[in-house]
Amino acid sequence: MLKAVVIDDIEGIRKRNITIIQANCPNISIIGQAESVASGITLIKQLSPDIVFLDVEMPDGTGFELLQKLSPFTFKVIFITGYEDFAIKAFRFSAIDYLLKPLNAHDLMEAVKKAEDALNKEVFDTKLQNLFANLERPKNLQKLILKTSDRIYSVNIQDVVHCESDKNYTTFYFINAPKLVVSTNLKEYETLLTPYNFFRTHQSHLINMAYFDHFIKTDGGNTIMMKNKTAIPLSVRKKEEFLVLLENLQL
Repeated sequence: MLKAVVIDDIEGIRKRNITIIQANCPNISIIGQAESVASGITLIKQLSPDIVFLDVEMPDGTGFELLQKLSPFTFKVIFITGYEDFAIKAFRFSAIDYLLKPLNAHDLMEAVKKAEDALNKEVFDTKLQNLFANLERPKNLQKLILKTSDRIYSVNIQDVVHCESDKNYTTFYFINAPKLVVSTNLKEYETLLTPYNFFRTHQSHLINMAYFDHFIKTDGGNTIMMKNKTAIPLSVRKKEEFLVLLENLQL
């Protein structure tokens, strides 16, 4: 049985979340609750929970500030947030679990399972530091967490030249670093990186348009040449969309 606390400044939401957790996660025992950063710090120090369900924004500070004041720590964190857009992208880039208000039972159970199966504390610390950095950096200078078979990396997205998929694996190629292979499919990274000037040229390829050099039209197919001399195929169904994108870049 895992011990957990819930920290949220709104009593009604806090109680509702506790009810949902108790109804869907029989392996979780809620041992306490708090309504602020200050009371949350006190509660965690007193009870030493295994998991903290943590609101992002509270009247006396943020959940991030709470964690910084408790660092180092050994408990797992699942953020609960009403944030949209940039903050959510920061969570995803950092590979840190978050739940949107109001809680969804399926998403909750998935997040709890991941917390139970979580890697060691050092890995979570890396992810958390990546999150803090992303929240402070300009939107076009985000860092992305990539987990290979034996290591976890924090990389600058502007250093990624292109990504190539092989079934459920994705290989990242960088401008001045060795390639990395991760066990996540390309579709997930397409969703994450498209707003940052990336384009899906082919079922197996996602490119960073910042490294586009030139486009070759041939009878046998179409090829995109990157600035590092890599040739990337452009599928027939993506050709028109890509040409429109090039025209917009020239405006």
